[in-house]
Amino acid sequence: MRIDPSVPAVAAGLIGGYSVARFSGIRPLGGVALGAAGLYAGRSWLAQGPAVTAGLTAVYLGAFGASHPLAKKIGAWPSVLAMTAVATGATAAATARR
Repeated sequence: MRIDPSVPAVAAGLIGGYSVARFSGIRPLGGVALGAAGLYAGRSWLAQGPAVTAGLTAVYLGAFGASHPLAKKIGAWPSVLAMTAVATGATAAATARR
C-alpha cells in the first residue's frame, strides 16, 4: 500500500506548527507552518474529490482546534500528539488506494 504524501504533511503541519509557535514564541508563525502544510495536503486531497477534501480539511482544522481544550486536561505535547494521530489516521484511511 502506498502512503499518500498528505499523511506526513498533516503530521508535519500539526506538530511543526505547534513546535514553531512554542519555540519561537511567535504564535502566528506557527499558524503559517500549520497553514502551509494544510495547503500542501489539501492540494493532494483535491484528486480524491470534493467530499474527501472537505472532510479531511474539517478533520485537520478540527484536530488543531480540539488540541487546545484537550491540552488543558492532558498537557500540550500529549494533546498535540493525540490529535496528530487522529488526523493522520483519518487521512491515511481516506486516501488509501485500494
